[in-house]
Amino acid sequence: MLAIKYGASALGLVSEMPSGPGVIDDELIKEIISKVPPPIATFLLTSKQNADEIISQHFKTRTNTLQLVDHLPQSELIKLKEKLPEIKLVQVIHVLGEHSIDEAISVQNFVDALLLDSGNPNLDVKELGGTGRTHNWEISRKIINAVKIPVFLAGGLNPKNVREAMETVQPYGLDICSGVRSNGNLDEMKLNLFFKEVNIYNNNI
Repeated sequence: MLAIKYGASALGLVSEMPSGPGVIDDELIKEIISKVPPPIATFLLTSKQNADEIISQHFKTRTNTLQLVDHLPQSELIKLKEKLPEIKLVQVIHVLGEHSIDEAISVQNFVDALLLDSGNPNLDVKELGGTGRTHNWEISRKIINAVKIPVFLAGGLNPKNVREAMETVQPYGLDICSGVRSNGNLDEMKLNLFFKEVNIYNNNI
């Protein structure tokens, strides 16, 4: 409710992850979903890489969007679309270099949107979000120019850098986590400052 109060148009609910903050179980996600008013979107952040497992998790939680934080083969993405045609798919691209542009282009026809983050799925303990780090925004901008679907920006966003991020990348939307938290919890003051900066930018364009 706090996030919605300050202007959030979507809530990201973090299920089981190998690392990172904010993880809650599927039962709590379902409970939260039941209290979210329309038209607020609900995103299930899932690290699963198997369509059948993701579908099973979806039916437990009932979000209207699946945020796929790890790589899925195209065959699994196709299966998700076939089995859950009404559910939006958002594929996370962890921006690690210029090759991330090709990754984004290759997946765009199988999902509804992309989200650019600063994790590293190649580590022994995968980082799939919530790192608090920024990445190379110039590459993010190249990805937006290269694809034809909406692109969200995540990764180390906070009240101090969000206007620069929006000016540089010009994303469809923003995804924030650690930048509006203190001691693991949502921080109302940081949330307020963040949305003030976003609104100042939007009012100036």
